[in-house]
Amino acid sequence: MPGWQEILVIALVVVVLFGGKKIPELARGLGKAMNEFKRAKSEIKDEIEKTTDGSDSK
Repeated sequence: MPGWQEILVIALVVVVLFGGKKIPELARGLGKAMNEFKRAKSEIKDEIEKTTDGSDSK
């Protein structure tokens, strides 16, 4: 796990590369991507549970 110094350096690099105006847009896109990933993971988990529950009733 990175320490606070590493996080600070990464944040500064992001600001330099993308500029202050692009950061909220990038964060919004990252948040949407993470939400989509969590939703897909949940759907897959539910589908696996449905499949295993159906096969246990033999």
